[in-house]
Amino acid sequence: MDIRVSLFDDNAAIRESLGELLRYTSGIVLTSVNADATHVLKVVASERPDVILMDIDMPGFSGIEATRRLHAATTQVQVIMLTVFEDEERVYQALQAGAMGYLLKSTPPKELLTAIAEVHEGGAPMTPSIARKVLAQLRISSPARAMLVPDHQLGQREQEVLQCLVDGLSYKMVADKLGISINTVRSHIKHIYEKLHVRSNTEAVAKTINERLLG
Repeated sequence: MDIRVSLFDDNAAIRESLGELLRYTSGIVLTSVNADATHVLKVVASERPDVILMDIDMPGFSGIEATRRLHAATTQVQVIMLTVFEDEERVYQALQAGAMGYLLKSTPPKELLTAIAEVHEGGAPMTPSIARKVLAQLRISSPARAMLVPDHQLGQREQEVLQCLVDGLSYKMVADKLGISINTVRSHIKHIYEKLHVRSNTEAVAKTINERLLG
């Protein structure tokens, strides 16, 4: 089934280039291209996108505020922040607002398309440098537990995949490191989610660090 994608960015050149990429990519339907997010709830209600690519700095109100409003409205759409900002404050504000992915605009087109598929399947794609910031903060804010908790019956390969997620690797990087296909990585991650009772990479990584699942 095709993934329905809406784009929000106030930069005309970005809207044109990304719009063309998405419009001519098999498996993706570009539902709308928007210069601001002031009408984001109406767009979601009428266009019913599965995924939104959201800039942060836009007129009216920011992409972070738009994401917060979408989350408050309990919409099922998955938001990927696509921005030039990589400071910790904006990253955490975006994730707290409900964004499920955070990519820099320098992300190559092929990786962007992979990220869209990942978030649609329940993942939480992040530019590696952003993932490292998030993990560093999680380690700082999560004191070590005195005792290890059960491993939730994760298999050896699932533990290896989970460790890669904790290290901030993308699905493709996990596949390359472990010598398996991306589809196999996705299958392992699906099983990890089920066993850890989480719904995203971010939750899985946070639980792993908080509960020291990998020792």
